[in-house]
Amino acid sequence: MVRDPFADDEPELSSVLEALHDENCRRIVSVLTEPMTADEIATATEIPLSTTYRKLDMLTEASLLEEGVQIRSDGQHASKYAVGFEEVAVSLSETNELEVDISRRPRTADERLAELWSEVRKET
Repeated sequence: MVRDPFADDEPELSSVLEALHDENCRRIVSVLTEPMTADEIATATEIPLSTTYRKLDMLTEASLLEEGVQIRSDGQHASKYAVGFEEVAVSLSETNELEVDISRRPRTADERLAELWSEVRKET
């Protein structure tokens, strides 16, 4: 999966907590053992497809999922989603404000190359 290198890596605390509190979002994360399309996720979780799309947006905005594109030979490309974190930590700052830190696994060389290629394709 490709991580947007220009995305804000620090999501708002409220969006992360809202996504983690949502039962359907947690069900989606639990079935993502490998990248899946929205249709595959809806089938695996038995969540209606329209609701699945809303929850995928919520999880992606919270930086908890990564969205990539599955290139198909017929030209009908599909988004695939994968878990985008290893750990979420909520802590109290020195100024007594809650902060969120999302730990991610290091990207492989292939993932970094795919990310770069994706950005080049957007520019052309």
